[in-house]
Amino acid sequence: MNFPNQSAIPELIRVKPGVLDLIGIYLKRARFDRVVVLVSEGLPLSIVDRFKASLEQEEVEILQMKAVGSSEFGESLRTFRELPDAGLAVVGLGGARALDVAKYVAFLARKPFFSVPTSISCNRFCSPHSTLVIERKNRMLSSAMPLGLVIDTDVCLAAPQELWLAGVGELMANLTALVDWKLAYYEFGILMDDYAEMQAEAAVNQFVADPHFTRSGTRLLASSLIMSGIGMMVCGSARPSSGSEHLISHALDSVSKKPMEHGLQVGVATYIVSRLQGGESELIAAVFTKSGFWSAFSQQRFRLDEWLEAVRVASSPRPEEFSVLSSRDCVPEVEAMIREDALLQSCFFH
Repeated sequence: MNFPNQSAIPELIRVKPGVLDLIGIYLKRARFDRVVVLVSEGLPLSIVDRFKASLEQEEVEILQMKAVGSSEFGESLRTFRELPDAGLAVVGLGGARALDVAKYVAFLARKPFFSVPTSISCNRFCSPHSTLVIERKNRMLSSAMPLGLVIDTDVCLAAPQELWLAGVGELMANLTALVDWKLAYYEFGILMDDYAEMQAEAAVNQFVADPHFTRSGTRLLASSLIMSGIGMMVCGSARPSSGSEHLISHALDSVSKKPMEHGLQVGVATYIVSRLQGGESELIAAVFTKSGFWSAFSQQRFRLDEWLEAVRVASSPRPEEFSVLSSRDCVPEVEAMIREDALLQSCFFH
């Protein structure tokens, strides 16, 4: 749900080098000269200083700037309650956690939200949901879509490459999520949205043209993740971009002693699930190879026993979560796959 002064689809989208220095112009042009800023805890001062200088140059007043180090639901509510009434917009600057909190606070305050991600590890910088921690579990809550979306591709390229590769894993999940959505339609009559399906497929096809860690590849990845987020907004569901691969990742967060970056878990699960579905595993493997995705596991690997437990936990009989994992016992297939597939062997301890 979006309120009258919030946006269903971003009205301002800038994805190119140097736009971090122009955010003040964009806010001033939209007549938001008093803002609240929620920034990732530990974000490099060079980025924060450039952001602040841009606003100062355009005489945009920062009424409050708060560092976000936790995505706990209770802490997000406290941030909302402390929000200055005079703020005309909420700006999120940094990674997924800060942006999740910022857009949820904007949603509660019924204020416009400007999203300024400094990495593109997932689609949460442009999605209608926030992932917040409630009773030690990640929960997806309705949030504000950004009115403005400003992505400096050079800033994103300067972030750890692992975050970029996580974004690749997140994007390719569209392919398996759409198959799971169709399975739920045939099994339970869960309605599909043809436009959202087309948008999710187009997002992947766009990135496949240049899946490389370069300026152009980063622009395509960011744009594709934006398209995925808008597709979820259009149909009012996460299903165009989130299926059994995300259920496995969420289960891993609970069962693993040391979970990895969300998009890396999702990416490996996407490849595994695509093989279970008899889907586009060859395309996914090729994109992961070209993008360097598999290289993310040269210094870190998954535990086989934790993944098998996650696959078991992720199998859900609920219609809204029905997937290929619900159709049969997939654990033996996954174990055999991980032991025999050369690509997967590089990702796992045995």
